[in-house]
Amino acid sequence: MPKVHFLDVTNRDGVQTARTGLSKFGKTMVNFYLAKLGVAQSEIGFPFLFHEVPYVRAQVALAEAGAFGELRLSGWCRGVAADVEKAAPLGLRHYNLSISTSDYMIQNKFRGRLDRGAIIREMTAAVRTAKAAGARTVGVNAEDGSRTDDGFLVEFALAAKEAGADRIRYCDTIGGDTPDRIRERFAKLASAVALPVETHCHNDLGMAVANSVSGALGDLDAGQDAWINTCVNGIGERSGNADLLSTILAFRHGFGLAAEIGDALDLTWARRFGLWAAHAFGQPLPYHQVGVGRNAFAHESGIHADGALKDHGNYELYDEATLGPFPEDWHAREGRVVLTGEYGGKAGFRHVMDGLGAEVADEDLSFKLVQLCNAMTGRPLTDDELRLIAAYPRELSLLFPGQL
Repeated sequence: MPKVHFLDVTNRDGVQTARTGLSKFGKTMVNFYLAKLGVAQSEIGFPFLFHEVPYVRAQVALAEAGAFGELRLSGWCRGVAADVEKAAPLGLRHYNLSISTSDYMIQNKFRGRLDRGAIIREMTAAVRTAKAAGARTVGVNAEDGSRTDDGFLVEFALAAKEAGADRIRYCDTIGGDTPDRIRERFAKLASAVALPVETHCHNDLGMAVANSVSGALGDLDAGQDAWINTCVNGIGERSGNADLLSTILAFRHGFGLAAEIGDALDLTWARRFGLWAAHAFGQPLPYHQVGVGRNAFAHESGIHADGALKDHGNYELYDEATLGPFPEDWHAREGRVVLTGEYGGKAGFRHVMDGLGAEVADEDLSFKLVQLCNAMTGRPLTDDELRLIAAYPRELSLLFPGQL
């Protein structure tokens, strides 16, 4: 039976969000939390960019050391062979390669530089380069797929498959798709190509989650596995991407959705991840944020309060306890507290690590990493961050070439 899988793109599409940013250590923590949640794959960034190279090397080392469990790490490249050639030495084994496919973008973005034939040639060359370099899986992205006609989408996808691609990513790049339309298009495309089609939905009409669910159902209708792109807290360009937690909850609790999730998800990490991301991105969660917002399980009106007091199931779709505890981090303690960070000393470092019960693999290296990571993020380090530093200092030191 075909299954639903989650491929989170916070570290690629999410970090592209205007007026926000995330440090390389922060991106490392996104991978940590995705692994704890049991998500199948993380699109970790842009391995062909010079400033991502130390970060990518650190992620590969952390994965090899077991820090990310079964999480698969993938790189995003433009659909050109040169990007893949730059990325290949870093050791990633999963890729998504992206190129625009709609007539609108051919005319108004490429402006005569590429036509449909050239797009297919560029894309297939990139796929073959990735496979020749040892990639285990390659997804090919049809950017602006929702504005690409059915005929060229199928032609593009079949060419990608022949070149060795394992999945096609249908990108609703400008967020204009609708649930019925996207389900039908996914079913047609997945049937015609006999490959899974990834959903990549933007939220410009407020329907990114609905479209992602519907697109995935189209995959299942065609007998193919479904792969859904998400971002933590729905972050992303313009109005955001499909929210990770909302999409998971939709498949677990949505009425009439008979779909099996193929990832061993553990939602007891959901609150820690959502609140950490709000802290790290500097974007406070809306009170009504699904599952993790301050009011997600709050009741005030008389009828609702009375019903919830009798049985929370009267007015709640799912049990808030399934989302795990709210974090109570060391740095957020009130009153007298000793912290560790950029300007701290060894005594404070030992005090905090002992208080967290963290087993420090290399005290000198971990101490320096605490200082460097605090300087990099510009905010207090959380308990989970400190524990990761304590456990994997040698791998994390790759984030700082020449400094340790």
